[in-house]
Amino acid sequence: MIAVRGREALQMMRGAGERLGELFLQLSEVVHPGMTTLEIDSWIQAELRRKSMISQTKGYHGYRHVSCISLNDVLVHGVPSSRVVVKPGDIVKVDICAAWRGYCADAARTFFVGEVASVGKRLAEVAEASFNAGIKNALPGKRLFDISAAIQTTIESSGFGVVRDFCGHGIGRHMHEEPEIPNYGKPGAGPLLKEGMTFAIEPMLTEGDFQVFVDASDGWSVFTKDGGLTAHYENTVLVTANGPEVVTRVSGR
Repeated sequence: MIAVRGREALQMMRGAGERLGELFLQLSEVVHPGMTTLEIDSWIQAELRRKSMISQTKGYHGYRHVSCISLNDVLVHGVPSSRVVVKPGDIVKVDICAAWRGYCADAARTFFVGEVASVGKRLAEVAEASFNAGIKNALPGKRLFDISAAIQTTIESSGFGVVRDFCGHGIGRHMHEEPEIPNYGKPGAGPLLKEGMTFAIEPMLTEGDFQVFVDASDGWSVFTKDGGLTAHYENTVLVTANGPEVVTRVSGR
């Protein structure tokens, strides 16, 4: 069953989203060449603590970090490491889920380190554009896969691949709630959307083929099979009578 939340719960989610959105704005000034991904994760951990937020990934199925940091051909779930050093030309995707006063917010952003390949910039642009196209359908009376179909159309019309193995999800008291929200689907299908539903919508796309695999060495990092670049963009979205509300996007970012 998809949860429908009342006014108080939605206010808590707005508070969580605002804090997480502010953290990402700060993070854009932090990521630089020479840092390890573990150092980035340590900065995020300290900032979450300062904002009175509780990581929802640390301890999740044994995961030991407060963020996932995925470079280049790693799509999602990159494990922070002292051996992975950020260098010029890297495309760095950071994904964080944290709770404030018992309610969660989830978001992901892409950071460019120095000059990156033009296709990498285009992937990130299309990821955000597909999110924006998708949430135009996050309205009471629409169907869930109206969101999915708009994301798919935007990505594929740009010549990129839509990942099938991972998807968005409901969010609220818990990081992962019903429903699953794929980035592909047929319009007019899926559950009916209602005011008060809350989703983490996260387009994931690839430069080439959409096939991916989980790295056996750490059990988490998701790589493209063909070695192509990837993009990931995520926000927490509230379905309201006045339209979709993106609570993790501060100052339009």
